[in-house]
Amino acid sequence: MAEGLQSIKLRDIHITDPLFGSYSKLVSEKIIPYQWEILNDRVENAAPTYCIQNFRIAAGEMQGERKGVVFQDTDLYKWIEAVAYCIENGSGARFEEIADEVIELIARAQQVDGYLNTYFTVTAPQKRWTNLVEGHELYCAGHLIEAAVAYYNATGKTSLLDTAKKYADLICDVFGRGDEQIHGYPGHQEIELALIKLYRITRKRCYLECAKYFIEERGSEPNYFDEEIKKRGGSEFFHEFDNYDLKYSQSHIPPIQQRTAEGHAVRAMYMFSAMADLALELEDDSMMEACQAVWSNITKKRMYITGSIGSSGVLERFTADYDLPNRTNYSETCASIGLMMFGQRMTSITKNAEYYDTVELALYNTVLAGIGMTGDRYFYVNPLEVVPDFCTDHSYMMHVKPERQRWFSVACCPPNLARTLASLGQYIYARDKEGIYINQFISSTAELEVENRKIQINLESGLLQDGKVRLSVYLPEAVPFMVKIRIPKYAGHLKLRRNGLKTECREEKGYALFSEFDSGENLIELDFDIKPRWVGANDWVRDDEGKMALVKGPCVYCLEEVDNGENLGAIYVDPKTLLEEGKPIDELFGNLSTIRYHGTRLANVGIGEDELYGELLLQETNISLMAIPYCHWNNRENGEMLVWQKMYLGR
Repeated sequence: MAEGLQSIKLRDIHITDPLFGSYSKLVSEKIIPYQWEILNDRVENAAPTYCIQNFRIAAGEMQGERKGVVFQDTDLYKWIEAVAYCIENGSGARFEEIADEVIELIARAQQVDGYLNTYFTVTAPQKRWTNLVEGHELYCAGHLIEAAVAYYNATGKTSLLDTAKKYADLICDVFGRGDEQIHGYPGHQEIELALIKLYRITRKRCYLECAKYFIEERGSEPNYFDEEIKKRGGSEFFHEFDNYDLKYSQSHIPPIQQRTAEGHAVRAMYMFSAMADLALELEDDSMMEACQAVWSNITKKRMYITGSIGSSGVLERFTADYDLPNRTNYSETCASIGLMMFGQRMTSITKNAEYYDTVELALYNTVLAGIGMTGDRYFYVNPLEVVPDFCTDHSYMMHVKPERQRWFSVACCPPNLARTLASLGQYIYARDKEGIYINQFISSTAELEVENRKIQINLESGLLQDGKVRLSVYLPEAVPFMVKIRIPKYAGHLKLRRNGLKTECREEKGYALFSEFDSGENLIELDFDIKPRWVGANDWVRDDEGKMALVKGPCVYCLEEVDNGENLGAIYVDPKTLLEEGKPIDELFGNLSTIRYHGTRLANVGIGEDELYGELLLQETNISLMAIPYCHWNNRENGEMLVWQKMYLGR
């Protein structure tokens, strides 16, 4: 196995950042308790989950009908994973007893042979493994395994890990190339990356081989999904799977042959994350080549400026190059989390910082926008333009919500957000034998050991305020050690100081390299020269033609109706207009500046209020505008929102 980057343990990282520290605090103080109440169906006016109830029924401790979607179990598994990260980062001790109790409930719901799934245990025990396309059995197993690994790492307790290993052993026996095995693979990828995590802590080779099998068997001929659907005669759980498109689940051709991002965005990201892991573990160039090609296709042709992916509201999927509508897009929160996971792994393999530019984009924009600042409201879908009156049920816009929701009948995103924010430290720092990598500029402290000596890191980031970052490295005594700091692609003229003196450094694969540290405190100061600026889209992105977006560093900005009035689509802005940074809005996290500038509101006064079309008679009105970070939208009032603004080029 090649050496990839390693994460620093969450217990050795403390986030102090004004933006992300607020969200980290929110996880333990509000999100975890709120989601526990949700899982127990104790929140009024929230979509029911039936989650805990289903496990009690499966364990034989309660009578009743198993309810909810077929993959409902994963809500609980992701909640446990989030709790594990909170315990490890020092903020979740009070949840451990609750988690231990529900872990025992999960164990009691497990069948004698290791099988564990509330739907197929209670509702359809005779249908195990008969509907891999829709049944999500392996998807649920994957999230169980991830939770078990995280909880073991955080607490050292093995109860959930034992449950997960027993189920994983069954899966390794059931699936494979043997005559008595099922030659299938998951309809929703997830178990592949989970099995690799399980292999890494147990070193049990069959888990790695099973993950490899699922990737290699996928898309082979004869196609397992085609055969399964024919045998069943159609869909069983999801009517939209009638006339099934193999591209939807990336099963149209073998994954190592895939060069474009196709199908369901979350499925794709979980699969390619697993392939990146396998490429590292097995030193498999063919898997790495596919990962690099798909990454390039996503980031150069199929990704929104906010780091979101999956442009179609139908089947939550990728469509075609440059098809990036702003008002009808899907841009699922989970898909951006998956993109972060994929990018993190690509940097781990290549030690190239470029992937973290996209990780950062997804995190600062779509992922943070997915949760409100009260911790109990969520976006599943993340459009770049919202007109509330157009977000109508039973229409092509029914997936877009103009305000965050308490919960969802399909609620993969809220607990996914919880586990991501609780484990944020893994995206800030990484290490290898040479030293430490700074991948995100999030104020925090970290501690790591080099040659049996503890090294302390203090990262003070003003990235979003003045573009300046200060890094203190404390060594008890001089040891060979290197610090590699990502240079973001949006950086202007980089200025460096070391121990107060101007300096230069060597750059390699997008990192600024620093070495030769003395004992005591060593100070590195970086000024990335970040200012607000307008950016445009490729001419082939038709929805953005003649428009521009406002950005500052990794943050995309937007207009909201509460600040700029209704009908934001009638606003035009000269790209040469002066951009001034304004006072942050007090009730919004992070002390992020607003951006103020002037624009023009265009009105056709030749058409009466009761007319739809008419003579062209335009009237221009000069107006003052204020933009806020996209991640903050819909935290004050409901109303319109707009990212891409129309350009006014004068006459």
